Amino acid sequence: MSYRTTPTETSGMPGGIPFIISNEAAERFSFYGMKAALAIFLANYLGVLGGSNLSESQATSYVSYFNGAVYLTPLLGALIADTFFGKYRTIITLSVVYCLGHLCLAFMGVGGVVQIWLLAGLGLIALGAGGIKPCVSAHVGDQFGKSNQHLLPRIFNIFYFSINAGAVISNLSIPLVLKWYGPHWAFGIPGVLMALATICFWMGRRKFIHVPAQGAPFLNEVFSKEGLIVMGKLMLLFYVFVSMFWCLFDQTATTLVFQAEKMDLNILGIELLPSQIQAFNPFLILVLIPLFTFVIYPKMGALVKLTPLRKIGAGFFLMVLSFAIISWAQEAIDRGETPSVAWQLLAYIIFTTAEILISIVCLEFAYTQAMPKMKSFIMSLFLLSVFVGNAMTGLINDYIRIPESSVEKDHAEFVAPGQRVSDFYASNDKLPTALDISSNGPHGNPISYQLLHAGAARLSSAGPDGKLKTKDDINTNITVKKDERDEEGTWLFEAKKRKGLIAEDDGSGPLKMTHVIGGGTKLEGATYFWFFTGLMAAVAILFIPFSLFYKERTYLQS
Repeated sequence: MSYRTTPTETSGMPGGIPFIISNEAAERFSFYGMKAALAIFLANYLGVLGGSNLSESQATSYVSYFNGAVYLTPLLGALIADTFFGKYRTIITLSVVYCLGHLCLAFMGVGGVVQIWLLAGLGLIALGAGGIKPCVSAHVGDQFGKSNQHLLPRIFNIFYFSINAGAVISNLSIPLVLKWYGPHWAFGIPGVLMALATICFWMGRRKFIHVPAQGAPFLNEVFSKEGLIVMGKLMLLFYVFVSMFWCLFDQTATTLVFQAEKMDLNILGIELLPSQIQAFNPFLILVLIPLFTFVIYPKMGALVKLTPLRKIGAGFFLMVLSFAIISWAQEAIDRGETPSVAWQLLAYIIFTTAEILISIVCLEFAYTQAMPKMKSFIMSLFLLSVFVGNAMTGLINDYIRIPESSVEKDHAEFVAPGQRVSDFYASNDKLPTALDISSNGPHGNPISYQLLHAGAARLSSAGPDGKLKTKDDINTNITVKKDERDEEGTWLFEAKKRKGLIAEDDGSGPLKMTHVIGGGTKLEGATYFWFFTGLMAAVAILFIPFSLFYKERTYLQS
């Protein structure tokens, strides 16, 4: 069957757009639903299926590397589409791979196998979700010609709107499915939505403009002088500047979830789950896109020329402000307070505004600045900035993590004989900022007490060489946190390690704890968030001279 290969001369919306938008909404429900559950699953549920739960820092690294892989494979998808198969066939083929990845996650634990299903599922999803991304985005632009090119900014806003319509529903619902019905359903439902997305896209095949693969002409354009200049300018924009935005932004699925666990999650009488806070971002997108499209951009455009680079630069500075708020909230947690999650939601409002100014604008900018035969390829270079940002997050978290080298099986007394667990609490029902511990650790060295937040403290003691918190030394580093109060009013504590409750007081004697060797990070508490805030501030300032010297040129499909 032959398909149309050039845009129709019309001033209205192309006929294939509804199928693309419906596909994108369902596909994004699938991806963000799986991603919303992933960090909590790795930290709290992996052990239920027969694996080993990860620490928060490990889970952050793993999710960052997975998210990075999702934005590395677009390069492969774009090369396949532009050189061999064309965008439509590439999208359909890799969507099937995508569905198989969700199926693998749903089968985790079957037959007592966890790691193989997990790695296979995440690998196939990374290949499928990443491979189709540049093709779908460029496929949207391919539907438009000269007579309706004025609709491009609107359609990319609608496209982004559909992404977040699926994301907001999945971010609210899938964490509840994980809590109530377990990981099989939590990962199975997104798989069903991905199958529906594939069917929806197939149904629009006769409505689409099918720009064929270019083969050798594509390579000639890429390696031409003009093509290399286009790529060089855009790669500087994407990898030096935009990647740092993603380094911070994509921590909404990891470190901000773990921060939310330590905050008051009651909003207007509704108790939220920590992983549900992510839904605030796509919800805000649904509100802010119409506001920017119909109010802010027209009003601001009457006062100053709103170029894409000016929008992106404003987004960078807003990102700095948002992470400063997150850092201030973490400082309150470090002092033993339990701040309202409303502080985190305020940060969400600001960096979601930054997302509109950076991510949506870059989607359109990557399409219009790319030469005609390399649209998907340039889109993949933009998406690769997400990989770079997430890779930075993962590498930083790996570097700062102090690994646990082993776990001692014996018990050691970490409080004075006769001291009760309830004595850990001050009159205001929070852990005290300091605690006098008269006994020593298992190697005869004094025990230090560090308050992490209102419900958790860390007891640490040096190894036999007298050193603490170094990678190659044997150290004792225990985190204790409030678990629940029993009927007699005695507090139970749980060490944050892989084998569950290891410290409790039955009222008959001193507190006993199993001690962990190693653990912790080099950037504790607010220091972690201030570090990323400083990196973003440096990038925002450097972007000013870059934007002043950048020369734009628009290319459209003829």
